[in-house]
Amino acid sequence: MAKIIGRNLKPEDEYPHEPGPESNFNESMYFNFFDPARGLGGFVRLGNRVNEEYAEMTVCLFLPDGRVLFGFERPRIKTNSAFDAGGLRFEIIEPAEKLRTLFRGELLELKEPRLMAQPDRAFAKSPRVRVELDLTHEAAGPLYGRAGTRDEDDRPAEQQFARAHYEQHTRVRGELRLEGEAPQPLHGHGLRDHSWGPRSWQAIEGYEWLTMNFGKELGAMVSVIRRPDSEPQQMGVLVREGEIDLIRDISIEPEYEDGGLYHRALRVRFTTARKQSYAIEGTVLSFIPLRHRRGGHLTHVGEGMTEWRWEGRTGYGMSELLRLIR
Repeated sequence: MAKIIGRNLKPEDEYPHEPGPESNFNESMYFNFFDPARGLGGFVRLGNRVNEEYAEMTVCLFLPDGRVLFGFERPRIKTNSAFDAGGLRFEIIEPAEKLRTLFRGELLELKEPRLMAQPDRAFAKSPRVRVELDLTHEAAGPLYGRAGTRDEDDRPAEQQFARAHYEQHTRVRGELRLEGEAPQPLHGHGLRDHSWGPRSWQAIEGYEWLTMNFGKELGAMVSVIRRPDSEPQQMGVLVREGEIDLIRDISIEPEYEDGGLYHRALRVRFTTARKQSYAIEGTVLSFIPLRHRRGGHLTHVGEGMTEWRWEGRTGYGMSELLRLIR
């Protein structure tokens, strides 16, 4: 089994937990994946909000020709016993080592992904395509994170974002089938995460969450989270040949399109616990604007499939930038 690095994490944490009493209790899993040879990538997410009796189901596929296939639903659920809703299912084959994601359903076909800035229009005007996705995700490094934090526990539920959370870099293989097209094999790398506890998308002012894969032996995750009442929270790991080096002193400089909300490039600098400094450049290859509404507040989430350049290497991953819109 892959290493598990983090406070109070156990192999059984891979499975759904007993829901807390909070109305906004959320348990979610997320997987991203990138095939550099085909220029194909995407992510899938299920968030069980069982006390509100629905799940958040998201599927987003970035195709080589610039199209984005996208789906979002809030299917009804009654229990937190599984990740299985809206045609999307996650299976745990071996905890911390091997998982499977499956999706069968219809997605919007977006030739202009920025149309999702107006979701009602995008869902009404876009054609739909039948999609089947079957991927296996195997550990490409340790599972790292935490099973709880004092900082989150001390906040009211509506001000919490991720009490328990862990991530893992992965190797990915499988197949994508689009209606009317030949099956496409998918072989590459990605990153997955799992969180549980109260979740309010409006609890923070913003974040940058960057995932990077430079082949089977090298990857990174960089995160900066900002709240109005505290200093920015910096987190990150460098994964090299299965070993983790913690990241510190993070600087992220996004470059935005006109309007100052959609990012198109990033400059990232950081130092690791082993006193090594790195500078990484990122270019967004495909971008889709998403959002969350709750209690009259709007949170923008910019999702960019990104090409990363680092010391002569080229890698792929996601750049996800969240902004609370006032």
